Amino acid sequence: MDKEEIIEKLLAGEMKLYQIDKYTQTATEALDIRREFIERYSDCRLDQISNYTLDMELAFAKNIENPIGTIQVPIGVAGPVTINGEHAKDDFFIPLATSEGALLASVNRGCSAITAAGGVNARVIGDKMTRAPVIKTESVVEAVKVKQWFENKFDEIKEIAESTTSHGKLIKVDPIIIVGNYVYPRFCYSTGDSMGMNMVTIATEKVLEKLYEDLGVHAIALSGNLCVDKKPAAINVVEGRGKTVVADILIPEAIVRTKLKTTAKAIEEVNVAKNLIGSAAAGSMAYNAHFANMIGALFLATGQDAAHVVEGSLGITTAEDRDGDLYFSVNMSDLPIATIGGGTRLETANEGLQILGCAGSGNVNKFAEIVISTVLAGELSLVGALAAGHLAKAHKELGR
Repeated sequence: MDKEEIIEKLLAGEMKLYQIDKYTQTATEALDIRREFIERYSDCRLDQISNYTLDMELAFAKNIENPIGTIQVPIGVAGPVTINGEHAKDDFFIPLATSEGALLASVNRGCSAITAAGGVNARVIGDKMTRAPVIKTESVVEAVKVKQWFENKFDEIKEIAESTTSHGKLIKVDPIIIVGNYVYPRFCYSTGDSMGMNMVTIATEKVLEKLYEDLGVHAIALSGNLCVDKKPAAINVVEGRGKTVVADILIPEAIVRTKLKTTAKAIEEVNVAKNLIGSAAAGSMAYNAHFANMIGALFLATGQDAAHVVEGSLGITTAEDRDGDLYFSVNMSDLPIATIGGGTRLETANEGLQILGCAGSGNVNKFAEIVISTVLAGELSLVGALAAGHLAKAHKELGR
């Protein structure tokens, strides 16, 4: 079947998009046919979507279904920013992909203030990826037996889970929550440089096979939402998920005045009124100004799963006037990231990681410290702009 016949069948509804691959030799050939069909169906031209440099054969094998091309997002750099981390110890230029005017300029201003003050302190204080199935039993009595099975057989469960992976390690199964006749065990793993969702899913499924063999109960869903993946949740704020990271800095009064054009006292007051009280009044779990801006732009630039921005945006910003100097900190309890696998293998994303010296194995903690430092830079700049009354002016001049 040639290209025109395939497109005609697609237009007539006689063929599905995924079936094109049966009649083509390569993913790129199928991509071109699929895109031409969409152009005809939607009466449009996709000249820019069709213009790309990625290896779509590789992308089709690992990262995308029914591809028709790629989308381009402008990418810029902020910095340099001095980071005094345990793993990230240097001056870094930060790649940020965004279409929001003024964001790069804002982060850049924060980087300038940080570097002038001697650098930001950054640390990774937690590391876990979670998967929490939901298991159905006949009664609360049986549910308690399941809970006890997990508690009493941890060493055996750990061995079973880790038999499926050379990198993942089962840390704990906790908490184990019972709601009626349903049981929700939260499996927590370390996953190395991989974000690890596929890894922990496969490992957990293997454990559930043993549970069925021993007790005759089964999971009705491999994810019961206690994980909690790609959704805001208090359990992730408290327990942590992905990397848990913290960063802080003490900025001398002179730098606050010259770089941020305001005072430590004004920044402290804005932070309390906006990020703390305002967030509490709204019932928010994100006590910050705009973590998601920096995380989203960094995720796009480095091939992270963009849906995890919703988790990464959960965190707290603090600011304190110390006799005119400014103490400023941010924490992120839920940062799922990777430097290998997933979208990091895409060529443009890998180049973004290369800018940071974080591409490949052994770099995920370094990357985590860079992410939290970038978040602090963006928070510092925005809260400073609000304190100085500069926000609207910046967006008028740069946001267009």
